[in-house]
Amino acid sequence: MPHTLYKHWLVRLRDSHKPAYLLIPELLAEDVASGRLTPGDRLPPMRTLADALDLNYTTVARALAEAQKRGQIEARPGRGSFVRSAAPAVPLRGGTAAEMTMNLPPEPDDPDLLARMADGCRQIYQEPQRLLAHLRYQDFGGTPADRDAGARWLASSMGPTHLDRVLVGPGIHGVLAGLISMLVRPGDTLCVESVSYPGIKALATQLGVKLYALPVDKDGPCPDHFEDACKHVGPKALYCNPTMLNPTAMTMSAARREALADIALRYSIPIIEDDAYGALPTRQPVALAELAPGLTYHVTGFAKCVGAGLRVAYVHAPTAQATQRLAGALRALSVMAAPPTVALATQWVNDGTASAVVQAVRRETNVRHAMLVRHLGGHDVWSQPDCFHAWLRLPDRLSPNEAASFWRSRGVAAVASTAFATNTAPPRAVRLCLGGPTTQAQCEQSLRVVADVLAHPEQVHASVM
Repeated sequence: MPHTLYKHWLVRLRDSHKPAYLLIPELLAEDVASGRLTPGDRLPPMRTLADALDLNYTTVARALAEAQKRGQIEARPGRGSFVRSAAPAVPLRGGTAAEMTMNLPPEPDDPDLLARMADGCRQIYQEPQRLLAHLRYQDFGGTPADRDAGARWLASSMGPTHLDRVLVGPGIHGVLAGLISMLVRPGDTLCVESVSYPGIKALATQLGVKLYALPVDKDGPCPDHFEDACKHVGPKALYCNPTMLNPTAMTMSAARREALADIALRYSIPIIEDDAYGALPTRQPVALAELAPGLTYHVTGFAKCVGAGLRVAYVHAPTAQATQRLAGALRALSVMAAPPTVALATQWVNDGTASAVVQAVRRETNVRHAMLVRHLGGHDVWSQPDCFHAWLRLPDRLSPNEAASFWRSRGVAAVASTAFATNTAPPRAVRLCLGGPTTQAQCEQSLRVVADVLAHPEQVHASVM
């Protein structure tokens, strides 16, 4: 430590009424920020420092213990105490705070693909008559051409489709609102995973619906608990996100899908299959809509595989009659999906642009998943190569809420488990998003931030003191 710092600290210590053991860590932080101290600098022995600062040895020992607790220094046995770097951070993203909490796919960075997407947009608007047609009211559920595109897109994740059972809706969330309002009356019960898409909690609150949480393991929701609910609670429907569950990234096993479908069939429980991430896996799992076709409403869209702003969803209902009922419920809630947006989705499905974007998202996700394994592979983290979110279980020393807040303040897209828990016992975990409007370099730096906190959890506690 340079001799000039002794004088600087002496003046501050004499002028302050704050206890010296608390002020010294603050002085350390100030001098690292200003460059007077740099990571790796060795501090003087405690007795030397005590003499220089006109303090007793016990006070200095307490001050350095506090600095170590805050993650500012590290003690190396036999060598002394050394200044640690501040937790690395990435620049906060431009835009809104929603980017830090919403689960977004990585954005394409391919000039040719972006030009192709832009060309599709131009084609929608370049013909005046076509443009005017898109500015008029439409029959709910999309034109025949829109529903045909939807049926073909759905077929990639759920197998054979029936065109008379396909509706085009204003985003997956909007379709879920219509389905729940139609199937589950206020005061009735909806079965859900114990950690699930947060929008379901919001919809249940708004619609006065009770949630019955099914415990989740690596294979999916527990069938025994689902059957117990069917026997004793009488749920009106089962909601699940079976592929790359948000937040745990878990994909329900084939055996678990079969077990849940069998129970739903025996008790005649409708299934809402939210397949938001269904286009991303290289190998498509069997859909619940194939196992229980007479009960399942299969929903997919573009928010998680193309872009969240493309508010278009496709839903395949179990029967033609159910399709008409759902059309009425959705029309009452939203009138219709925006025709210009639907037209763009139809164009991109028909000319292959949507599939090209999905492939680009998958390739980029694979790269970021490799980064995740490299930086956090030694920790209890769940994800898979085609999934751009991860579920990180935390050690006992870290609170999910405190850790997530700390990470977000440093530019990491982290959300605590309480946002996803549908029961009163959220797990000690956070969801990390590897996508959104970030570069690979920013993603890797975010993972370094996370790894640094896992190695030195005391810095989180220091930040909330």
